[in-house]
Amino acid sequence: MRLRLIHKLLLVNIPLIAALPIVVWVAIDYLAADYFSTLMTRYHVSPTETHHMFLHAVHRYILWATAAGLTAAVALSFVLTGRVLRPLHEMAAGADRIARGDYGARVRVAGSDEVAGLGTAFNAMADNLERIETLRKTMVADVAHELRTPLTNVRGYLEALRDGVVEPAPETFALLQEEVLRLVRLVEDLGQLTRADAARVLLQRAPVDVAALAAEACDLFAPPLAAKGVALERRLAAGLAPVHADRARLLQVLRNLLDNALHHTPAGGTVTVTAEPQGALVRLAVANTGSEIPEADLPFIFERFYRADKSRSRASGGSGIGLAIVRQLVEAHGGSVGAESGGGTTRVWFALPA
Repeated sequence: MRLRLIHKLLLVNIPLIAALPIVVWVAIDYLAADYFSTLMTRYHVSPTETHHMFLHAVHRYILWATAAGLTAAVALSFVLTGRVLRPLHEMAAGADRIARGDYGARVRVAGSDEVAGLGTAFNAMADNLERIETLRKTMVADVAHELRTPLTNVRGYLEALRDGVVEPAPETFALLQEEVLRLVRLVEDLGQLTRADAARVLLQRAPVDVAALAAEACDLFAPPLAAKGVALERRLAAGLAPVHADRARLLQVLRNLLDNALHHTPAGGTVTVTAEPQGALVRLAVANTGSEIPEADLPFIFERFYRADKSRSRASGGSGIGLAIVRQLVEAHGGSVGAESGGGTTRVWFALPA
């Protein structure tokens, strides 16, 4: 590909270079030669033979100059074009490596021209692909792990019941039911994530009173928060502009955030729900007291199956899908999400255009 492109660029340059001696040739034949003949006549010199000698000499010099100029131009163009195309050649090689599954391919970026911009874009694309591939592998491993644990438990109990090692009892069946429910919840979470991926084309938009929606979500979670000994505070600004959104999807976002806060707020802690204007946006946030999220983990908490505390099981720490669903649904509405953690408080927020 590289040589073919070089040849194309050279073929573009050569006609332009060749056009110059042609113009000079024609100019001498029709302009300079006439001027030369006029001078010969003025000084009473026979112009015929001298004229031919003059044209022959000039044409010869033009041909030699053209050959030398073309040779130098082709050599220089080949060298310079090769330098220009070298980054493209590296990008082609990098793209081939990525196509074979090597997502660590990068190209050198030098300068600030268009080719350098293309190299920067290529490296950014490679970074994203590598991150997505890492998340995909992690997700597959996590799903396998989440499924393996309850399935192993169910299999063990069933084999024990079959072999008579464990006697049928309500407690045994309750344990089996709990493991099956864990599987059901995981499948439901995966189904919600799939539906969130498709939400962009399935949204049923209408004007939504955000403050009223937040109050409804707070009412839903007030009993379980109170049962755990967690205080619930509401800071909902009055007169918020309605957002054009899918009410059911936004309620799901708030429920996921409140459920996340419920799981990570210790007894005696506080969960605070706020809704406030932010320029042309409406911003909602759910904050909870308790253990903080390490700063290195904050950029990844919205990824699928990501848990900042790797020691948590699904039973104690959730599947790691709830915040991924939040991001998918909010971005489907054209909004953005974020999180801050510090001072014993973690705050997850999302903003939507009013």
